[in-house]
Amino acid sequence: MSLTDAYSNGRFGLSFELFPPKTPESAALMWRTVDDLMAFEPAMITCTYGAGGSTRGTTLEVLRGVRERHSLPVASHLTCVGSSVDELRDYLQEAITLGVAAIVALRGDPPKGETEFRQAAGGLRYASDLVALIRSEFPALGILVAGYPETHQEAVSPDADLENLKRKCDAGGDVVVTQLFYENADFFRFRDRCTALGIRQPIVPGVMPVTNYAQIRRIATLCRAKLPDAFTQAFEAAGDDEAAQFEAGVDFATRQVRELLDAGVPGIHFYVLNKSPATVRVLEQVDLQGTR
Repeated sequence: MSLTDAYSNGRFGLSFELFPPKTPESAALMWRTVDDLMAFEPAMITCTYGAGGSTRGTTLEVLRGVRERHSLPVASHLTCVGSSVDELRDYLQEAITLGVAAIVALRGDPPKGETEFRQAAGGLRYASDLVALIRSEFPALGILVAGYPETHQEAVSPDADLENLKRKCDAGGDVVVTQLFYENADFFRFRDRCTALGIRQPIVPGVMPVTNYAQIRRIATLCRAKLPDAFTQAFEAAGDDEAAQFEAGVDFATRQVRELLDAGVPGIHFYVLNKSPATVRVLEQVDLQGTR
């Protein structure tokens, strides 16, 4: 099944994002997570890619393992950071050889310790350039591109950010997957603005169920996601009780996902952080399965 098929003809494109594990223990947890999530018939599993190729081999090993265990379409993240065009070509060819079906094409964040993106020697500057490279030279690969309901933190304005998204779509992006958000109203406004600008690709909301308040505050700060008052109040009421925090997070995510489904989204992309309990609970409560 192609990437675009995952969101067409009434199919619901359910997908999950992993990251490369660093230890045998974290790898075992990740594989238990994958096994748990297969019950919901996802259309695709994606895996992140470290800046400058720092997880290149591990990312592809994770994706190969998913394919071998579950015969499921897989997508690799790929950034422009620290790589020449030739190095990007090498990675893309290796990914195809291992059976990767699609690429999540990103510019990428500056490496740790740096505040600005720097174009690598012989490399690419924008995600739209990476999309164009893939579409021109590796046309069999599907391409997912990132959208930002609350505007990318480096964008000069929301309009400029949306124009950048349209460039990525026009260059060959097949599907837009959004950064995480916690105010559905922000996603709905973003979707309407995309439609008004002529973006016709499926726009898939990215959701991350929260089970640890301190963690989500850090993540939200990094990507500038707003935390609704009801959300923070529920976690503050839970205090240091881990079980209560888990229940508060599951309850909020369940309501968020249910509202997105009622609004007719073509799919949902879950940032699972290599753990399944919260996502499984949410999917069970909204009775959601993919249509792979």
